[in-house]
Amino acid sequence: MKKAFIVILFAFTGLAVLSVIGWLTVDTIFLFTTGLFVSLLFYYSLLAVAGLYYRSKKTGSKTLKHYPRVDILIPAHNEAVVIEDTLNAMVGLEYPGELNIYVLNDNSTDGTADIVEQYVRTYRHLHHIQVPRGEPKGKSRVLNHGLSISNGELFCVYDADNQPEPQALRLLVETAMESENAAGAVGYVKTLNEKKNLLTRMISIEFQVFQLLMQSGRWQLFRTGSLTGTNMLVKRSVMEELGGYDPYAIAEDAELTLRITRQGFYLPIVPHSVTWEQEPETLPVYIKQRTRWLQGNLYIVEQTLRVPGYFRGKLKIHSIHQLMVYVVFWIFLILSSLWFILGVLGVFYVSYSVPLLFIWYVSYIIYTAQLMSAQAAERSFTSGNIAVSFIMYFTYAQMFSYLFVRSLWLYLKAKKNQQIIGWDKTSRFKQKI
Repeated sequence: MKKAFIVILFAFTGLAVLSVIGWLTVDTIFLFTTGLFVSLLFYYSLLAVAGLYYRSKKTGSKTLKHYPRVDILIPAHNEAVVIEDTLNAMVGLEYPGELNIYVLNDNSTDGTADIVEQYVRTYRHLHHIQVPRGEPKGKSRVLNHGLSISNGELFCVYDADNQPEPQALRLLVETAMESENAAGAVGYVKTLNEKKNLLTRMISIEFQVFQLLMQSGRWQLFRTGSLTGTNMLVKRSVMEELGGYDPYAIAEDAELTLRITRQGFYLPIVPHSVTWEQEPETLPVYIKQRTRWLQGNLYIVEQTLRVPGYFRGKLKIHSIHQLMVYVVFWIFLILSSLWFILGVLGVFYVSYSVPLLFIWYVSYIIYTAQLMSAQAAERSFTSGNIAVSFIMYFTYAQMFSYLFVRSLWLYLKAKKNQQIIGWDKTSRFKQKI
């Protein structure tokens, strides 16, 4: 019955769309889509300006009278290549309160366990936890086990390839405890291997824009922050109220963000809390990682459209953001490329006081300006980064179209076959000193 209803709904929707297109002229359609496209660019430009303002503000001292107990949870599966550098950073954290570090070993078959045991023998606050086998596999299930064996007032998640700066945790705790109605706090992730090659440099610039500048802008304008999966702090009481992680969500950070916001809590952004993370150095690893991310976010998009209540209050900011990034942005990226190609070739020409191709040029300039403004905020202006910024639209941004189609196909295929979408671990690379 449900499937029949969906088929009928799509049929009527298709007929309605065809009817509208039937009486609309081509010029009108392009004018409408252009207006939406310009609105999207304006929105992201507004976020960029607000983000720059937020990043420029001086933060006063927030020293606490009492620093609560914190548990650091590090999910780890076959992390022998990077875990030693990670643990060196973890034991170097400067935190005034009680701190326990839990390496959640998810059935590693390499030398991860041996390396962790060496540190456990030296540092009493570091614990090696063997996570029982179970389904569904993935980070969410491992973190739920970590919560079950720890009892700190706060918990902080770091990926197994992370190297947080000494003050990173303390800054998160101070913000979370001093901010009214905060569920936790969110830091910033920098790229450890940025200079490895062109791909890692582009990923680093992307993080500077979309993981920090736009994130800071949304916090400045709407008081909404998003968990990043790592370098993120959450109060245990809030997590218990929410019932833990959704084990079927492979974008567990975004899914948890929606539930936290739905309960009326805030997630303040703390740009000066920094962790350094290794990013994919080869295209196959990058495609595998981003396909998992996109599939996870498609799961969330489905939830927002299927479950009532996601477009109310502050939660609608996150829900609209999900739709804009993972649906609308892809559509306009395709349209933008199409406009450019047709305009250059002279195959199609539309003009409303200015040529359509000129709108594409403005869009390109705005996109590139956002990349450079993020670099200005991070003081990461170099000749290499500037050169990469000019070509990112034609290269890195276009990969999103392929990744979206690939992820959507795999997601729908899994849904059709009633399969659980598996967790694909990101491959690590040995860093040369």
